[in-house]
Amino acid sequence: MIDLHLHSSRSDGHLRPSELVERGRQLQLSALALTDHDTTGGVDEFLAAADGAGLLAVPGVEISAQWHAGTMHILGYLIDHHSDALQRTLEWIRQGRSTRNREICRRLNQLGYEILWDDIVELAGGDVVGRPHIAEALVRRGYVATPREAFDTLLAEGRPAYVGRRRLPPEQCIDVIHASGGLAVLAHPVTLGLNESEMLKLVGELASKGLDGIECYYPEHSQEYVVWLLRLCERFDLIPTGGTDFHGDTSSGIEMGTGTGNLVIPDSLVSRLFARWERRNSGRNPHISS
Repeated sequence: MIDLHLHSSRSDGHLRPSELVERGRQLQLSALALTDHDTTGGVDEFLAAADGAGLLAVPGVEISAQWHAGTMHILGYLIDHHSDALQRTLEWIRQGRSTRNREICRRLNQLGYEILWDDIVELAGGDVVGRPHIAEALVRRGYVATPREAFDTLLAEGRPAYVGRRRLPPEQCIDVIHASGGLAVLAHPVTLGLNESEMLKLVGELASKGLDGIECYYPEHSQEYVVWLLRLCERFDLIPTGGTDFHGDTSSGIEMGTGTGNLVIPDSLVSRLFARWERRNSGRNPHISS
């Protein structure tokens, strides 16, 4: 089993990168990819923990993109996570996120919720501050019972404390991933809410901009949708990937490697990932640990 879509506490996950590796080892997974939101701050710890652990660790990132219909996510795999171009881009995104989160805090204060920015930073523990930390601050103050309630009533899009943030268009995300030597993959297409003709058009446009693959295997994808996405990959010469989007909180019903329990991500996707990488990066060595 493999899982190529994991989040750690360096973005909005609950486990440290090293703890993800240990969990993957216990579950007897053969390959993992760390794909934190807009940061590679956990990759060094992730790779170090995997060294000698008996599994393949793939450095990755999940970059938030903006397109005409809303937000999409582009996964970057086998990246050089120290790439200057990549780090400049991620820092620009993170600065926008910080500005957004401070504004959320200000709006909550205006709404009568006494939430201090310093408390939120402390909850983040040195990691990237995100809305989950704000939600946790609301729980600790007793304003809501759960983080989910915080999102449903205050923090989600359309709710009173929601604030949007700046993002790059998807083609720029693809370019910066390629500049770091990585592969660019469209994440969880089901979340875009497109019908088949709309998805066909979008994938065609992204493929023309250099997209390398589609995350076909995902907990929310039906078997019929997986088959359709695999055909889409064949049509546009893209590779399929798969992952659970695991955030370390099994109360969500998502487990590493198997999703809700019936997800099967083929091990063969790893060799296809490397074959595509070698095609794009002839003569270079990938940044991995095993």
